[in-house]
Amino acid sequence: MKHRILVVDDEQNARDALKTILTEEGYEVREAADGEEGLAAIASFRPDAVLCDIRMPKLDGLQLLERARAEGHGCVFVMVTAFASIETAVQAMKAGAEDYVTKPIDVAAVLAKLEKVIEKRALKQENELLRERLREKHKFSNIVGESPELQSVFDVVMRAAPTRATILVLGESGTGKELIAQAIHEASPRRDKPFVKVNCAALTETLLESELFGHEKGSFTGAVGRREGRFELANGGTLFLDELGEVSAGLQVKLLRVLQQQEFERVGGTQTVKVDVRVVAATNRDLEAEVKAGHFREDLYYRLNVVSVTLPPLRRRKSDIPALVQHFLERYGQVHGKPMKGLAPGTLNALLSYDWPGNVRELGNVIERAVVLARGSDLTSDDLPSTLRGPRPSNRAGDSLIPGATLYDIEREAILRTLELVDGSTSRAADLLGISVRKIQYRLKEYAEATAAQQAEKHVN
Repeated sequence: MKHRILVVDDEQNARDALKTILTEEGYEVREAADGEEGLAAIASFRPDAVLCDIRMPKLDGLQLLERARAEGHGCVFVMVTAFASIETAVQAMKAGAEDYVTKPIDVAAVLAKLEKVIEKRALKQENELLRERLREKHKFSNIVGESPELQSVFDVVMRAAPTRATILVLGESGTGKELIAQAIHEASPRRDKPFVKVNCAALTETLLESELFGHEKGSFTGAVGRREGRFELANGGTLFLDELGEVSAGLQVKLLRVLQQQEFERVGGTQTVKVDVRVVAATNRDLEAEVKAGHFREDLYYRLNVVSVTLPPLRRRKSDIPALVQHFLERYGQVHGKPMKGLAPGTLNALLSYDWPGNVRELGNVIERAVVLARGSDLTSDDLPSTLRGPRPSNRAGDSLIPGATLYDIEREAILRTLELVDGSTSRAADLLGISVRKIQYRLKEYAEATAAQQAEKHVN
């Protein structure tokens, strides 16, 4: 694909010469004799770069640049100026031009600068596209789950996300605390600033202090130079402190200070560093109980607990399992090059009957393993770990609807079989069965609780 260059100059000879040179270099070139023509050409030609003389009638180069920016055009500008007017060129760069060249024009310099600014523009567009994809990936709407328990969490964090408030995310391991933290950042005014995360349980006290606050040269063995900590790296953005309940008492004091005053000193340093950081913290511990036991500072707990949400474990929102399974089937089918259609009869029932102590993370691991081992395009109960395999339903039509079956059993069979037919979509199943989505979710939760009670009774006996 040829890059497009617009040459704007009131001198015909200069335009002709530049057009010839640039065309020979493989560019698609259009000309404009003044700033007004140039503005119209930018709108219709949509150039990648504009090579623009500063001194022109009607609309000079600076005015053209300002108008193009005001109208939202993303082309880059390289200004052309006489040597005596370099100050004007610098002024143009402050207004948004990428570079400038002086007259008489050095052809090699022009070509080099055009190549550089076009490449820079392409990288900028690519980065913007990647950022947009990340934003889409981490939006609340992309977190899978329709259960009332999860929707109540979304309601709180969506209202808190645009503010500066510290947010405490509680929940068992594997419930998706990091996903919520990332989504909070992307829904906040800080979305264009860094999202920095640190696992507080993965480091010793000394290393964690250095990781959070940085250190000065010589502050400890191996500190060969100054190093910025995560608080500095997250300046203007969001810092996610995962597993905060594992932090030692000494570090809790320092965290309290930085949360209250937004300032700290690096390890081994005396200079106070000021930052503007929004903190989202997460833990699988019961911090209130930890406070009562004297293991966690009460003042830090209340400073963190400005807004708190508790992510429900998967066993309490089993109505989300069909949608989660479909999500993981699509993801891992693509990752491993094995497109999956859905679930064979009986497979969803096995997944619903399990309590998922590892929550969504465990479910994702199980589905990935099943996709890797699957012999066909539908997952069967044979593809699941042995702990999840349940009794297989008969494939003969009508076997489940034998005379004497209760209406409850018939309804249960209809709901589970329909969910398998529609790849776990509760909305599609509701349409087919003529009932509400909420009723299906309620029934799935009811079935899971009944299965768990039966298993518990067997264990006792």
